[in-house]
Amino acid sequence: MRLDSFIAQSRVIDLKSTDFKSALSELVGLCRFPKSTKVDPGALVEELHEREHQMTTYLGNGVALPHTRIPMKRAFMIAVGRCPNGLSYDGRREYGEVRLVFLLLAAEGTRNYLYSLASLARVFQDKAMMERLLAPIPLTEFRKELKTIFGGEVSKRRRKHNRFNNLILREAATIAKGANCSTILVFGDTFGGGVDVGNIFKGFKTVLIAQAGTDGGAGKNNISDILPVRSFSNNRFSQLRSAVLIGLTRGVFSSHERLCCVGGLPQSNQFDSIIVVDIEREFHTMLTQKSNILPAGVLPEVVERVIGIATELAVEGREGHPVGCLFILGDSKAIGEYTKPLILNPFYGYQEEDRNILNPFMDETVKELSSIDGAFIVRGDGVLEAAGTLINTPAYQHKLPSGLGSRHAAAASISQAVDCLSIVVSGSTGQVTLFRSGEMFPLIEKAMSRNV
Repeated sequence: MRLDSFIAQSRVIDLKSTDFKSALSELVGLCRFPKSTKVDPGALVEELHEREHQMTTYLGNGVALPHTRIPMKRAFMIAVGRCPNGLSYDGRREYGEVRLVFLLLAAEGTRNYLYSLASLARVFQDKAMMERLLAPIPLTEFRKELKTIFGGEVSKRRRKHNRFNNLILREAATIAKGANCSTILVFGDTFGGGVDVGNIFKGFKTVLIAQAGTDGGAGKNNISDILPVRSFSNNRFSQLRSAVLIGLTRGVFSSHERLCCVGGLPQSNQFDSIIVVDIEREFHTMLTQKSNILPAGVLPEVVERVIGIATELAVEGREGHPVGCLFILGDSKAIGEYTKPLILNPFYGYQEEDRNILNPFMDETVKELSSIDGAFIVRGDGVLEAAGTLINTPAYQHKLPSGLGSRHAAAASISQAVDCLSIVVSGSTGQVTLFRSGEMFPLIEKAMSRNV
């Protein structure tokens, strides 16, 4: 979602504080609360400070994102502070790396609170975006950059396509027409400064696959839709397969469509490949019964987030070592009939909002717990119900390729016993596999290199 409308220039400053609590006081002091809301700024600072003790809001990449709900009429209020020398907090070294503090205040009844946090986090995980935000520029220019990035505006520094890129785009339009494609996909990470396809794809639905955290580009520059992906491998076909899967779950594509895909090496500023995908053939194992890909009650955003975490575990591992894990998404009560805990539930007692996988602050927690044997149980709305869970299902008939072990067998079995999705990361090969109704669908293949 677009958040630029909630970032007022008067609430973007260079912080004078050197410690985290004082920085919170500065940012809260920028916010004006009507008397009817009865918000006490001092009490709000204490609440934010206490929450920081319970769970850090440092996201990495130099960004801290303190947040809370308050009684107010507007949906959100954002205050931003720059601190080029970092902040001190409770003797923790990581706060010395903080360069930006984003204070997000949300109304108590706002339903898309977690999506807003996730939207902000996606921007902060984008290297190109962070280079722009952390650049040593005057405050007035920094305010403009914030509006540009969070408003989804096209960068003025974007270079024009060279003759070869224009040739690739024209040939893609010709191939799409000859192959009866309904949609053209363009991988936006090919370019560091954004993609401008002009009018070349007129008559086709054009979808941009982008790692940026905003969706403001939809409807601009002849882009029909944007799929904001979080993190995928550098393996071109794995990236394409994952993007198409997310497009299906979001309803951007339908199973009978044919797609023409244009891309290149990330940040190369050069298109070099055109691929035609027949969705029904590519996803035939998941569409054999023409049923929905998603189980009842499972949100597309939850699937996207789990795939992102699974891919990062497959590509990066933990501390340089491969990590295998299993995620089960669906009705937790139905899944619970076939599971039992191997450890005490680490999510027990936390509020649902704090243990929702859509909350970006759960990323590191999930990755740390991934080293524990057993599965993560994820409710359809993203709430993490349990970790370290043993799957115990009847001996359903399923054929798995050689080399796949008990984790994959458990994933296949539970997806047959219950209306759910299973996503497996292989600790030995880095393969990421999705199971639906016992059928497997590889998202990242075994041959993918880890040196990315």
